[in-house]
Amino acid sequence: MLAELRKACAAQGIPASALTDNGTVFTTRLSGGKGGRNGLEKELRRLGITQINSTPNHPTTSGKVERFHQTLKRFLTQQPKAATLPELQTQLDAFVDEYNHRRPHRSMPHQATPATSYTARPKATPGERLDTHDRVRSDRIDQAGVITLRFAGRLHHIGVGRTYTGTRVLILIQDLNITIVNAATGELPRQLTLDPTRDYQPTGAPKGPKRKKP
Repeated sequence: MLAELRKACAAQGIPASALTDNGTVFTTRLSGGKGGRNGLEKELRRLGITQINSTPNHPTTSGKVERFHQTLKRFLTQQPKAATLPELQTQLDAFVDEYNHRRPHRSMPHQATPATSYTARPKATPGERLDTHDRVRSDRIDQAGVITLRFAGRLHHIGVGRTYTGTRVLILIQDLNITIVNAATGELPRQLTLDPTRDYQPTGAPKGPKRKKP
């Protein structure tokens, strides 16, 4: 889904907003917040695209795209059955061309095509998104002195230190900024800015005692 978003932006420009349903490929907002925002949500925020999700149990919000799917299915049933994915892609490309550039739409003024209406109108552009993603997790530091945290769909391991093994902690997360709090004492065993390119986030402490020079 992330790759398709990037291809669409490259072809048509970055939109001001995106409307989707609540499938977990689009949003994690109804999954209890345990995994944080997924990769698509992170990319939308990075690009300044306002994310709009439909109200649960209210399918009419996505009615236009469902109607589009119906038109697409009718078109495909009138074509020879594709035997391979490249053949199917050729049929889909033909449908996109027909739908956007050749087929008049009764709902549009003068039954214009979508491409005509799209190019004639000024475009809304993305803006700067200042919202942050804040969440709180509870965890217990494992025997290796590590806790785990999921960010943009990827699991990261955060070193805290073996001296804290078994300690219950609260993890305060604001985007990449993480504060780990001892749940019993309020002590801060660690604060860090997550590096999303790395699986393991080291503590930065020396790995062992320094050897004395002879």
